[in-house]
Amino acid sequence: MAKLRTGELTTHVQQLAAGAVGRSSGALSGDDEPPVVVLVHGLLTDSLASYYFTLGPALSAAGIDTVMYDLRGHGRTERPPTGYQLEHFVEDLDQLLDALGEHRPVHLVGNSFGGTVAAGFAAWHPHRTATLTMIESEPPVAAWSGHIRDGLAHARRELVRDEAIDWIKERHGAHTARLSRNAGRILATTTLADDVPAGRLIDDDLSALRCPLLAVFGGASGLSAQVPELEAKVERCRTVVLPDQGHSVLVEQPARTRDLVLDWVREHHARRAEAWAGAVG
Repeated sequence: MAKLRTGELTTHVQQLAAGAVGRSSGALSGDDEPPVVVLVHGLLTDSLASYYFTLGPALSAAGIDTVMYDLRGHGRTERPPTGYQLEHFVEDLDQLLDALGEHRPVHLVGNSFGGTVAAGFAAWHPHRTATLTMIESEPPVAAWSGHIRDGLAHARRELVRDEAIDWIKERHGAHTARLSRNAGRILATTTLADDVPAGRLIDDDLSALRCPLLAVFGGASGLSAQVPELEAKVERCRTVVLPDQGHSVLVEQPARTRDLVLDWVREHHARRAEAWAGAVG
């Protein structure tokens, strides 16, 4: 683990080199430069730890360079009092890649709000993006802005109440309650709840998303209602809906999510390699 200066922040990052965790069967060949995947976590109760215990080691073992990092205000990354518009999160990622000396187009995997950040990055930095995977997420369009505004306003009211934390502890356990209490502190000490919904958006027609998109949803979460629109508006789009699964796809279905991401990255890495070979051949 390391901390790197990324513009105005010090960002906590964890890198797992291809094969560093132990080579798995079906790993990508070591003859060519491996692909790089960047994992972007969700808002408030999340950090890079959610990937460290799910996808990160498996991707490394499969021959993929893997980058995990804590978003601004989260985990071990600095928590400024202001500056939480979506474009700040996107610029943080761009500057992190610069600090890492990363020249390869990256395969972005974002969970929940992390998928929204990844979609913003793909839209505004297409030359740095190989593919985009959104897990239980929405692209940063006007409808998303309204949804996140309402959700953050509710969280800001409730997560500072002891009664609410006790309710979470009774139903979801002490660990979730601790995460929720910390989320309340973030909301109480920063402008995040006001900034995130007020950030930069992309057009509703999703024309800014030009890279291949894999969108994974839980069938019971409600976000899967986006499937027809995504398939209609994004030219290179694949959607997967996991039946009877709620919002916590990454945590509750790590093996299935891992297989989907691995197959997606392998497929598109192979296509890029073939295209490059044809261009120089």
